[in-house]
Amino acid sequence: MALIITDDCINCDVCEPECPNEAIYLGEHIYEINPDKCTECVGHFDEPQCVQLCPVACIPVDPQRVETREQLMQKYERLQQEALGNNS
Repeated sequence: MALIITDDCINCDVCEPECPNEAIYLGEHIYEINPDKCTECVGHFDEPQCVQLCPVACIPVDPQRVETREQLMQKYERLQQEALGNNS
């Protein structure tokens, strides 16, 4: 499952630099998460870093992007391969 940032976001800038997949970015009004890059930190950490650090608890699971832990790991591995390809 990818995570989403709700309208409760206060743009505190805490989540964006902590995302290991660079999935979080500043949208038009609030921070947003690219679901194609969000692995809920699978492959990096035991818990999603953005969720742990968010002071207003505005980062729930996106019910429109249900993924298993195995699917998240596959996404992590794909992102790692893409990163290696870009560094070559």
